[in-house]
Amino acid sequence: MLHTVFRSLITCLITGLLVACGTPGEGPDATIGWPPERLYKEAQDDIDGGNWASAIRNLEKLESRYPFGRWAQQAQIDIAYAYYKENDRPMALASIDRFLKLYPNHAILDYALYLKGLINFNDQSGVLARLGGQDLSERDLRAARESFDSFKELLTRFPESRYADDARARMRYLVNSMAAGEVHVARFYFRRGAYVAAANRAQSVVKLYQDAPAIEEALFILMRSYDQLGLTGPRDDAERVLKRTFPDSDFLARGIAEDDGRRWWQVWR
Repeated sequence: MLHTVFRSLITCLITGLLVACGTPGEGPDATIGWPPERLYKEAQDDIDGGNWASAIRNLEKLESRYPFGRWAQQAQIDIAYAYYKENDRPMALASIDRFLKLYPNHAILDYALYLKGLINFNDQSGVLARLGGQDLSERDLRAARESFDSFKELLTRFPESRYADDARARMRYLVNSMAAGEVHVARFYFRRGAYVAAANRAQSVVKLYQDAPAIEEALFILMRSYDQLGLTGPRDDAERVLKRTFPDSDFLARGIAEDDGRRWWQVWR
């Protein structure tokens, strides 16, 4: 009798532990005891179906239950990707940075760098696009710069990577968009009479983004800002460079463009 009661208590305890391992309100965790291959396949099925939250849960289980070797490594990189697709940039960056720190010489390091670039690149049309009511001068271009740096590291270390061509194209876009963003800020300052700030922003575009289309307007804003400040010599220099580089510039005829509501990253509009 005592033996039977003791066995029943043990059974109840084990059952309780299994329930505790599951998600609250969902009963026991059905994945308990699964081998890593099955857990990973389940996570991949979630990814293929766009079930990012479920994929993250299964990948985190895989990493915690099999913390050493290739399964944990693959789970970490896939967790970063799933967070990226879930539009959770902070968690995606934290995950990919952790992977890069733990495995600086991993066989898929080129993909990890590419993914980090994508995570920050996506911010240009995601997070910033939702801040349409905020003045651009109140934002920074940190995400764009970090994206550019990740792609640049990828191309420097792995020039023959399968991701290299796409990284180059995105870098060109980022250069143009960052230049346009700086010009947008310069225009913002100029319209409000902050001519020193406008000149400084425009000058940075001229120095840093010499091949970007936005340099034309940057030169014009620089010229006009110097003019407003009474700096005749620098104004003449900026005008000379503008006319030599863009002899048919519309800015000389129509001035600074009016704000059409388009944001600097929306180059497709």
